[in-house]
Amino acid sequence: MGDGWGRVERPDAEIWFLDTGPTDDERPLVVLLHGLAGYALEWGSTIAALREDFRVVAVDQRGHGSSTRRPDDVSPAAYVADVVAVLDDLDATSATLVGQSMGGHTAMLVASHHPDRVDRLVLVEAGLGGDDPGGVEAVTRWLRGWPAPFADREEFLAFFGGQRLVAEGWADGLDERDDGLWPRWDADTLGRALAGISTHEHVDEWARITAPTLVVRGEHGSIPERQVETMRALRPGTQLAVLSGAGHDLHLEAADALLPVLRRFLADD
Repeated sequence: MGDGWGRVERPDAEIWFLDTGPTDDERPLVVLLHGLAGYALEWGSTIAALREDFRVVAVDQRGHGSSTRRPDDVSPAAYVADVVAVLDDLDATSATLVGQSMGGHTAMLVASHHPDRVDRLVLVEAGLGGDDPGGVEAVTRWLRGWPAPFADREEFLAFFGGQRLVAEGWADGLDERDDGLWPRWDADTLGRALAGISTHEHVDEWARITAPTLVVRGEHGSIPERQVETMRALRPGTQLAVLSGAGHDLHLEAADALLPVLRRFLADD
């Protein structure tokens, strides 16, 4: 059976997800959660690398991709409930959760509030939350400032700049319409979602997690060093990997370095 898209109905949103396995697949389940303004298929390299040994599911989180663009509820609790709903739809008792940035924060909260549903937890450039509110507003302004529609891919790449692989990954997530390329999200909706994460550092939630955990950082990433120190002090068994030369979107720019680290963790007894 080839890849297929599934959908779950939530009270205020449809949540779409890519499923690489048949419904009777008994292989271990890995669920991938993208970051803010991302989309399920940005995990393409990870999906390709893991699919022979795992049933891999990648979720378009609410407010992103094919899922409902402007849901009323973009609280952290809503994102957590969506992941649980996807697991229920798959008839999966539990899974390994792998999340990048905002997706990692959601994965962390699922592991904290629903420990029986998470076998292993991987946080890719994801911390405890509690960002400076000024930083949230800056990100929201940046998203609002995208000069969409973009005439073509090259115009977007020139606008986005930075590391080419990262820019290409973001470009692949654009929606092609008759008048050009558009983002598949609403800036104000994503701003509200990010604000929900920034309310406080979720230290207590982190401390309650029992699943084996791997934290992957980029050498030039954005997770504060003091947060990582706090996370390891509270849960000394947490594994940490730092990828040399990589930034925040390391699953795009450093997939060749991330995948062996991820495979070792998933194979660790």
